[in-house]
Amino acid sequence: MRLNGFSVASLVVWLSVVALGSAHAQDRDLLLSQGRIVTLDAHSTVAEAVIIRDGHIAAIGSSATLRTQMRPGTQEIDLGGRTVIPGLIDSHIHAIRAGLTYSTQVSWIGATSLREALERIGTAAKTTPPGDWIVVPGGWSIQQFSEARRPTQGEIAQAAPGHPVYIQMSYVSTLLAPLGFQKLAIAEDADLPANGHLERDPEGRLTGWVTGELKTIVDLYERLPRATLEQSMAGTARFFRELNRFGLTGVSDPGGHNLALDQYAAVLAMGREHALTLRVRYSLCAPRAGSELADFQTLTREHPMGSGDDWLRFNGLGECVTWGMYNNEHPDSAQLAQFEAVALWAARAGLTITVHWNNDSSVHYLLDALEHVAEQAPIASLRWSIAHVHDATPQTLARMKALGVGWLMQDRLYFAAPAFLGAYQRSRIEAMPPIVSALRMGLPVGGGTDADRVMSYNPFVALQWMLDGRTLSGARTRTAAEIPSREEALRIYTQGSAWFTHDEGQRGQLSPGMLADLAVLSDDILTMPVERIGTLTSLLTMVGGRVVYADGPYAGLEEPDPKHPQR
Repeated sequence: MRLNGFSVASLVVWLSVVALGSAHAQDRDLLLSQGRIVTLDAHSTVAEAVIIRDGHIAAIGSSATLRTQMRPGTQEIDLGGRTVIPGLIDSHIHAIRAGLTYSTQVSWIGATSLREALERIGTAAKTTPPGDWIVVPGGWSIQQFSEARRPTQGEIAQAAPGHPVYIQMSYVSTLLAPLGFQKLAIAEDADLPANGHLERDPEGRLTGWVTGELKTIVDLYERLPRATLEQSMAGTARFFRELNRFGLTGVSDPGGHNLALDQYAAVLAMGREHALTLRVRYSLCAPRAGSELADFQTLTREHPMGSGDDWLRFNGLGECVTWGMYNNEHPDSAQLAQFEAVALWAARAGLTITVHWNNDSSVHYLLDALEHVAEQAPIASLRWSIAHVHDATPQTLARMKALGVGWLMQDRLYFAAPAFLGAYQRSRIEAMPPIVSALRMGLPVGGGTDADRVMSYNPFVALQWMLDGRTLSGARTRTAAEIPSREEALRIYTQGSAWFTHDEGQRGQLSPGMLADLAVLSDDILTMPVERIGTLTSLLTMVGGRVVYADGPYAGLEEPDPKHPQR
């Protein structure tokens, strides 16, 4: 059988070769001294030093005490009073998809003006062969630009003359340079994917923007040239290092409706070669509408839940479990029955599930279905989750808690336009999302971004939003009652995220026996002004004791991939 052009048998072969054991742990002891080690242990200990041995935390304490425990050959790194946190874990990020084209795309994430964004395109144009595509896949918002507007076709054509340019704004619209329209053979609406429209100005002239529904934009993006396997591996390495720069040491990739099976090849090959710089937990999306159960049964027959190793591991199904329940706020009885059949099979097979759902107003359909499944098979121990539901009410969270289902929460409202917030009553906005309410009821909560086509992958932007409730345009949403403490926010982004992948016993805190995944920050996240948290980066990121990113005073410590140093 072939799914999305990729043989299931081939996928099983790829998956079976990744569980070869970690080859990343350093072969020497490390002592990080003279720092501020935020352990996030049960006692909220803040220590001064840590010893790392065999890829794990061996001891925590004072610098003087731990120096007496150093073995011959131990390397000491002076932290100079800097703050160290457990490595951050994004519990819902499309990292595998983003990595496929990262080496050949332009990111507008973090650009504060449209001028800066266009300059990035111009810089890329200087090194991109004439006639080759320049692509901005998303992750930006009009609100981030000081000009408070979107680019024009003339501006991108001037920034990259001689190049087809594609700029996607979330899943709402896409801007193409004139050469881009030529390359894709688009001259009128009929040349676009279903429900697509060529935007025109009041005088009837084409603006270069294409509008449509989510599937329209997805299908249009799929017309762009595919990266080769080597390009995808290079892009994945670069994107993962970019995540390392922000203190990320792990990601949970939910699959998605637009990640075909063959597109896992790059990350799986890198897992086989021990070339990853962060820990990846991945889900498999339903490949084909109408045959979800049969396809999942085939894919998991020789690839059970948890297959892999500490670096790359299969974590179940999602975020499109059945197509009839994906982005469908009014599923009919047949669609509900199909979802329940797949979910019941997954429960009996011991598989984790994550389900994409946007709005609280319709999430009752999903919760009803999950409750029906739970009546027939236990699910509470399987770490099932619902992603998004940015406007969740305490009542919805309480139903999730009763089921043992966790909440994957992202900073979508940070990027929310004023018009979106205007659709809600002020009392609702002040509790969106109800982070503290969820924590108080003991609901598992994982932090994330849903990057990179919808939002930025910067976890510190998400953490700042968690702590001040302000949108990108400065509007205030959550009141103090739903603002967690700084430590609570960090726990959501570490231990909270680790729970969803059954890793809370290995990751999420810096205690003896835990994996040595950590980040040395550019400032102290526990004391710096909240409004500056989004500017944080990591100066030194370690995964399993290996230095995967280093900057500033630690720049010489980074350990390159010995097989592929060019990546």
